Amino acid sequence: MSEADLHAFVAMARRRRAVRHFKPDPVDPAVLAEALEAARWAPSGYNLQPTHFVVVKKRARREALRRACLNQAQVTEAPICVVFVGDRQVVANHFEQVLAADREASAISPEYERLLRRVVPMAFNTGPLGLGRLLKAVAAPLLRLFVPVPSLPAVECKAWLARQAALCAMNFMLAASAAGLATCPMEGFDERRVRRVLQLPRSMVPLIVVPLGFAAGDGAGKTRLPPSQLIHHDRWR
Repeated sequence: MSEADLHAFVAMARRRRAVRHFKPDPVDPAVLAEALEAARWAPSGYNLQPTHFVVVKKRARREALRRACLNQAQVTEAPICVVFVGDRQVVANHFEQVLAADREASAISPEYERLLRRVVPMAFNTGPLGLGRLLKAVAAPLLRLFVPVPSLPAVECKAWLARQAALCAMNFMLAASAAGLATCPMEGFDERRVRRVLQLPRSMVPLIVVPLGFAAGDGAGKTRLPPSQLIHHDRWR
C-alpha cells in the first residue's frame, strides 16, 4: 500500500458514519457479495471463523426484525439487513475443518497445529454440565496471581464471539462505504426475539444488526475526540 492509498483509506474511514435513514433503492447483489467477502476475510481467534451472516431482504422478515430491534426505522427503510451471528459451538463445528484447510494451504506448521490442539480445547471446553466453565471461572483469577492468564472463551463465550463479529462487521461496513453504500451498526435489539425472527439454533447468538443501503440525504457529519485525549504512548498517562 502506498502513502496515497493510506491517505485515501483514512479519508474513507473518516467519512463513514452510521446512517439512520435510507432510500428504498435496491443494492446490487454483486456489491453485497463483495462486502460479505470482505467480512468473511476478517481475522478471527484461532482462525475458527465463528461469525455467520444472515442476510435479510424480504419485507415481512425485516418488519419482524424491526419489532425485535425496538422499532428502529432503519431496519425496514434499508433494503437489506445483515445480522452478524456467533456460533457458541464453533470448535465442534469448525475446528477440524479449519485445521485441514490450513494444512492443505501450508498456512500452519505441524508444531503450531499441535499447539492449537492443546490450547483450543483448554480455552473453549466447558466440561460436562458446565463444570469445566465453573472451574475455569474460579481458577483463572487465582492463576493470575502467579502467571499471565488470558480471558477464556469457555468463561466469556459471548464476549469472545462479539469481538469476532465486530471485526467482520467493520470490514463489511468499510467495504460498503467504499462502494458508496451506507450502514448503521446496531446493538439495540431483543436477542431472543431476533433469534426467533431468524429461526436461529440455540447455539447461535445474534450480535450485531447492520442495515445496508443508500443514505437518504447527506445527513450530519460526525466528530471524534482529539487524538491527544485518546492515544497513549508506552503507558497510560
